[in-house]
Amino acid sequence: METTQATIGIEKNNRKAVVGMLRKLLADEYLLYTKLRNAHWNVEGIDFHTKHVFFEEEYNKIEKIVDEVAERIRMLGFYSPGTLGDFLELSHLKDTSPQKNDSASFMEQLLEDHNTIIKFIRKSINENAEEHNDEGTADFITGIMQVHEQMSWMLRASLKTF
Repeated sequence: METTQATIGIEKNNRKAVVGMLRKLLADEYLLYTKLRNAHWNVEGIDFHTKHVFFEEEYNKIEKIVDEVAERIRMLGFYSPGTLGDFLELSHLKDTSPQKNDSASFMEQLLEDHNTIIKFIRKSINENAEEHNDEGTADFITGIMQVHEQMSWMLRASLKTF
């Protein structure tokens, strides 16, 4: 739903298409945030303390992204989704928990989620810039993708076995 006539040099139909993508991204980010909270609260094992702290640092990064994506939607003149039902309907991520509460199980699932988000963003960058004339959002989501790439790398390095 559009909130106001945003006269920022992007046609309404293009803004609407970009917002459709951002709504999905917001849902993915919120579901990932929830999964990181779950990992923080429920991780067990010999590495409990370090992973408890690690997951907290990670959910704080995603919490910031959630807010920024929702505000970007508002900047484009539309309302952000804001219910769990909306997020579950829009998200590309699976609403699941790992079978075990060890750090490796949580990290494997989180790695899959980060990779899903990275692929979605990568596909959306050119669509936003070239098809919808919104270089600002393309740049914005490129920065978000880089955060996810770093988080994915950290998980891959942590899961590596020798």
